[in-house]
Amino acid sequence: MAKGPNARDWLRRAMRTFDAAIALASGLALLWWMPGLEHTDGIEYPLLILAGGLLLPACGELVGLYQPWRGRSLFSMLGVFTLGWLLAIVVLSLFLVLSQSAVIFSRTWMALSALGALGAGLVFRAMLYVLLRRLRSRGRNIKRVLLIGQPDNIARVEQRLADLPYLGYQISDMLVDGAVGSADERENRADMVQRVDALARRSIFQRDFDEIWLTYPLSHGDTVKRLADGLLAVPVAIRYFPDLSDVRLLNHRVAQVADMYSLDLNYSPLNGPMRALKAVEDRVLGFVLFLAFLPVMLLIAGLVRWRMGTPILFKQYRHGLDGKRFRIYKFRTMRPHESAPGKTRQAQTGDQRVTRLGAFLRRTSLDELPQLFNVLQGRMSLVGPRPHAMDHNDLYKDAIDAYMQRNRVKPGMTGWAQVNGLRGITDDIELMRKRVEYDLYYIDNWTLGLDLKILAMTITRGFINQQP
Repeated sequence: MAKGPNARDWLRRAMRTFDAAIALASGLALLWWMPGLEHTDGIEYPLLILAGGLLLPACGELVGLYQPWRGRSLFSMLGVFTLGWLLAIVVLSLFLVLSQSAVIFSRTWMALSALGALGAGLVFRAMLYVLLRRLRSRGRNIKRVLLIGQPDNIARVEQRLADLPYLGYQISDMLVDGAVGSADERENRADMVQRVDALARRSIFQRDFDEIWLTYPLSHGDTVKRLADGLLAVPVAIRYFPDLSDVRLLNHRVAQVADMYSLDLNYSPLNGPMRALKAVEDRVLGFVLFLAFLPVMLLIAGLVRWRMGTPILFKQYRHGLDGKRFRIYKFRTMRPHESAPGKTRQAQTGDQRVTRLGAFLRRTSLDELPQLFNVLQGRMSLVGPRPHAMDHNDLYKDAIDAYMQRNRVKPGMTGWAQVNGLRGITDDIELMRKRVEYDLYYIDNWTLGLDLKILAMTITRGFINQQP
């Protein structure tokens, strides 16, 4: 592929054209193929097809679909395309309803046309993604990087790029700043600035790199500023990779607040388009699972009523998104008992409070099924960190670093920790610390694909619980 800024613009135009083309092709092909529509008179169908072809790339632009995806996950890209497609469907549907013209068109044709465009867009992007990864692994479609920084930081970036060759970044040259801790640190720093100034002067029009990466600790922000100022004359992307190895980050990002740039250290990954995509996943899959398990839940409710009487459901307040309280639902598994105020006593092995039916429900996790209603309410997700008892949160929030960062996303019915065997009793501080690490990994690495993987693992290994 061609290098330089024009290559990116060309690819963006090509992808927008492709999205318009698949919407047009899908509608026209089905209009010709479906019985009863091949000889449709009038311009209504062609106009609707044209509107769909224009809306799909326009909505894609709104959700950031045509931004560079190098270094980002496939499932994120497919998720954003799906979100743009859904937005186009909603806009088109609202227009048809408000104009009272929906009755003119075949609903089967509209549904199949929309699904055809979605399928073609997803398949093509997946193929393109895999093709580009292979090309980059073989040294094609490469972005050359000039790396400037201190030896330890440069080594860290070098190792990272060596581990991920399919990202297509190649270090073409390095300027090593060894001034930290030296006797003549100030003089060496000034020399580094002069070297960068000289580099900038000779690289304005001719250079052997496509991007410049600065890598320094946060404590050297003044140096980064002076170097960045000296490089502004070079018409390439300049990126700063701060050394944050001693700072716990949760899906950090750079944001602009009050005309100032900030590095958000605990940015929730489920904001903007990704939050909407997660909500669609929860509502659609949650509703399907609710309907699928409804007969089982009715049967369990009848058994609980027969064997243990009322109430059928156990209700308890937990901390949800951003620490806000919500009431969680479970099938009751214990005999009525008194608990100390503000103190949750977890079930232990052989606990006399747990009935035989309750023990079975706990062992198979069927007591958790009413939480599907919590998902449909929007208070929980299908996948996320499990919500702990409120007094347990009070206990662990001071004992485990970043413990409450679990509440930066909605709690889930199942999670990364649970499918990896970390479930059940939480009275061991080290076991809880390990569980929190898994939860934070999920938050840091969230994708739609990871959610689907966890749901699949829940089916194969996550239901059976060896603990009470």
